[in-house]
Formats: sequence, C-alpha cells, structure tokens
Amino acid sequence: MKKTIHCFAILSLLLKLQPVAAQEEFIEPPSRHVATIPFIQLTGGIILLQARFADFPDTLNFVLDTGSSGISLDSTTADYFGIKPTPTNRSIRGIAGIRTVSFFYNQKLHFPGLTVDSLNFHTNDYGILTAVYGERIDGIIGYSILSRYIMKVDYDSMRISFWTPGSIRYPKGGYLLRPTINLLVSQDLRVKDDRTINAKFLYDMGAGLCMLLNKEFVEDSMFYKRKKKHFVKEGEGLGGKIDMDLTVIREVKVGPYKFKNVPVFTFDDENNVTSYPYMGGLIGNDILRRFNVTINYKKSEIYLLPNSHFNEPFDYSYSGIELYLIDGIIFIGDVAKGSPGEEAGLKEGDIVIAVNKVFSQNLNQYKIALQKPNEKVMMLIRRDGVLQEVEFKVKSIL
Repeated sequence: MKKTIHCFAILSLLLKLQPVAAQEEFIEPPSRHVATIPFIQLTGGIILLQARFADFPDTLNFVLDTGSSGISLDSTTADYFGIKPTPTNRSIRGIAGIRTVSFFYNQKLHFPGLTVDSLNFHTNDYGILTAVYGERIDGIIGYSILSRYIMKVDYDSMRISFWTPGSIRYPKGGYLLRPTINLLVSQDLRVKDDRTINAKFLYDMGAGLCMLLNKEFVEDSMFYKRKKKHFVKEGEGLGGKIDMDLTVIREVKVGPYKFKNVPVFTFDDENNVTSYPYMGGLIGNDILRRFNVTINYKKSEIYLLPNSHFNEPFDYSYSGIELYLIDGIIFIGDVAKGSPGEEAGLKEGDIVIAVNKVFSQNLNQYKIALQKPNEKVMMLIRRDGVLQEVEFKVKSIL
C-alpha cells in the first residue's frame, strides 16, 4: 500500500511540471497573392509603377524607392489636380538639400486590382527627375506601401506582385539578406579597393547607379587607391543637382555575390543623408536590378535571386554631359570641365537635334548612344538659332 501511494505522488508531481496543453501554438497564416502589375524600367534600373491618386482618373507614374521613408506626390501634379496640401513643420532630406513639406492626408492610391488607403502623401518638386528620365515623375512610393505588403519584383517579366504579410517560401537558388529596416533599409556589404571594408549601406532601389559613397567614409577609411582615375559628374536628386566624383573600385560583395570593377560615385554629404558613420553610402539599382527580389519589410528580409541581367556589363562611359528633356525638347545640361563634351565645344543649354544622325528625339536612345566607351559620337545641336555638328570620343573610366 505504501508503495502505491509513493508512485501516485511522483505521478502527481510530474503532471504539475508539464506545460498547460490548453494553449495552442500560434501559426502564422500563409501569405496570399493580392495583385500583379507591370512596370517600366528607366535608366539605371529605376522602376516606374502606374497608379491613380484619390478619385482622379489620370494615370500617374510613381518611382518605387526603398530609399524613401514615406510616399510623395509631385507638386506640379498636385497643382494640375487643383488640390492644396496642408502645411507642416516637417522636413525631408535629400542629397542636394533639405525641404519643409506639406501633406495630403488619408488618401488612396489605385493600382490595377489593388487599392491602398490611409496614405499620407508629402509634396515635392520632381521636375528635375522628369527632365533626367524623359518620363513624367508624379511621385515616389516608399515605406508607406512597402511596409504593408510582401512585394516580389521580377526584372525578367517586368512585373511586381503584391502579397499579404505572412509565412512565405522563398525560391531555391538565391540568398536571404537580413537588413535593418527602420523606415529605410540598411544592409551590410563588403567593398574592396586599396583596402577591404565591411560597412552598412542604404539599400536604395530609387537610385539609378551602382554605388554612392559618402566622402567622409572614403577619406576616413583610406579606402581608395592613391593613384586612381577620377571624373567629375553631376547627379540629380531631392533638392536639385550636386557635383560628384566618378571612379571604379575593385569589388562589391552583396551576400555571396561579387561584382568586379564597379563604377561608384563619391559626394560631399552636407545633409548627412547617408547617416555617416552609421552608413558609408548607398547601393543603387544598377546593381540591385540584377536580382529578382522579394521584399519582406515585416520580417526584415530581402531575398535575392540572380536573374538574366546578372552578368550584364556596367556602364564605364564618360562624356561629361547630361541630357534633359524639357517640354518635348532635349537640352544639354551640365558640361563637366575637362570632359570630352567640353573639349568638343558643347555648352549647357545647347538643343540636341540628332545623335549619330538619328532624329528620333528619344532621350533614352540618345543616352544609350553616349554609353559606348571609346566610340565617336556625332551630335547635331542648335545654339542661338544656328545648327552645328559636334564630334567627340566617349572616354572609358576603366
């Protein structure tokens, strides 16, 4: 009898130590497909999505940008609609300046098959971006929408699909990044030139270049080789234009993927857009477009899968001139000192009539003609009402 009681006491103690079975383990529901829409790809891999704002019937062009902490509408587009934003004391930073912005609160954005509501759009002037890309830029889509969905970007099919947050299986053959996401996305990368440096960089799909480095980062790390070719270049972004330095570094490593001889820009980050020393600069979409990507802000995950563009060569051309499309006319913008364009006699404000005897007035076609290192380019321009032919050889930055 005593033996039986002893066994019962041990069994009772074991039952008390077991976890409560009534509590069920939470299982995250699977992600669900919502919509798939096509996109347009601009110079440098920039993604352009089309959508409608609020109740207006016009189809607008929005840049998809992981380097944006919100969502915005072009001020000229707002004027066209005849709507007035609410003034605020809030400001936004860009590579060329700081702006105080106004807002359109609680608005909707309509994609084909998908409406996103409760969006607060700030206003900004994107006239310079419209001129650079030759396509109307009506706004920028950033964190406000990216944080609500899992988004799959396929550069092979030129489509983006929206999925609800939830459990998801990534395809085989790629690599999972685990960036830090706090409105913006920062990712650990390895860059190599005279020295090898591991640092954080802004993951910026809205930048149409390979990499943009903070000048302080370059100088403090003594990263560049001493004897290195440098070229003056002009960049465009929030706040206007800014002078940059263009060169080539030996290697950029993203996860396990290595890119050799990468063109990079260096700039004086007066507004500390890159948050140095937390980050050394940004990685742009001329590298990132080489992967089909799944963006999962809720899990702080970005999945990269090399696509058909992975081994495409980088742009090593240098003409020293910028082309802008304004009111249907292609102009020469900035002309860098000592560049092939300046040596040939080109000036800011010259009107471009033809390039290599092509009179299409297609900005992208003309830009491609200027992206062929070591080849001659013939430009027909108009200056003060007089037609002139100008010929020069495009340099290579390698």
